[in-house]
Amino acid sequence: MEIKDFAVEQWMNEWETKCTYNVAETCVFSVSLDELFEICETDATAFMAEQAKRPLTYGDIEGNPAFLEGVASLYKTIEPHHIIPTHGAAGANMLALSTLTGPGKRVVSIMPTYQQLYSIPEMCGADVRILHLEKDDAYHVNIKRLREVCSDGADVICINNPDNPTGALLSEEELRGIIEVAKEHDAWLVCDEVYRLLTQDGAYQPSVADLYDKGVVTSSMSKVWSLAGLRLGWCITRDPQLRRQLLSHRDYDLISCGILNEAIAALALSHKDRLLERSHRIVTQNLQSVMEWVDAEPRLSIVRPQGGTTALVYYNFPIDSYDFCTRMVQEEGALVTPGDCFEEPRSFRLGYAYSDNVNDLEEGLAAISRILRKLEASA
Repeated sequence: MEIKDFAVEQWMNEWETKCTYNVAETCVFSVSLDELFEICETDATAFMAEQAKRPLTYGDIEGNPAFLEGVASLYKTIEPHHIIPTHGAAGANMLALSTLTGPGKRVVSIMPTYQQLYSIPEMCGADVRILHLEKDDAYHVNIKRLREVCSDGADVICINNPDNPTGALLSEEELRGIIEVAKEHDAWLVCDEVYRLLTQDGAYQPSVADLYDKGVVTSSMSKVWSLAGLRLGWCITRDPQLRRQLLSHRDYDLISCGILNEAIAALALSHKDRLLERSHRIVTQNLQSVMEWVDAEPRLSIVRPQGGTTALVYYNFPIDSYDFCTRMVQEEGALVTPGDCFEEPRSFRLGYAYSDNVNDLEEGLAAISRILRKLEASA
């Protein structure tokens, strides 16, 4: 099978270790183990001593029970047996989409979004139709247009909530509208919820897993929980037959996740309120700085994100986004992601939660401004 180059990941692989200001980072500022133990008020010595005694076996093939309980606590109707641990949300998306799609299947995906949601089904031979999210609609899903794109049928609908790269957040009413379209075609609804619960207003965000019997949800410990280094995610389904299929597929490329990773994740989720409070504080204070910066830059425009850690910023210069972003990181050390990675020209994705010190973010924004001044001078 052939698959398109994963544009955003290849860009990050090229530059993220060569920059001074990583304002392309999409995780809330990552914690160390020491910081996690402090947040959770846990005796680090006792925890590590307990883990050191464990034989390094495959562990619980279908997941550490404490970890599964922690994940289930993030939802309203989900039980531990609905959850399948994966290698990050990337592994969860690959597992779900490669299981649900293939030749003869019609998939409808939004765009812009994380490329996995449309490139994996394409790789699997599915007929992929795209619903473009419009800036004028604040990148929300237009139900009428979704119904039109699905008019020839749909086996799987793919969405991302909150959306990456735009930070758009679908309400429960909007999610139920999408679910009604899915029901009309008896379609699966795959929702990448890796940024779920990270809302600007702090309000509870409903999950597709709780709203729709054929909802398939993916997420991880990376973005909201600041533990990307665990490489631990999950896929959720309440359908017993699909669960069996997902586990069967997973046997071929994963078997189980790491026992130490799951133990650390279980600890974090047992203190989820404290970690979530930290994440909310960081994204709220940092986004305020971003909005003030954009307001002061006449060449930039943005739709204010409602959730997640990313924003799509448009610039008013006749320059390709790859050239723009390459020049930015080479000349000023500021790393952002070209909008063309998401098929959105003359824009860039900004990650505004990469530090818990807003001054760090503002230094990165100032570096971007220096490039803008250079472009203005040359224009």
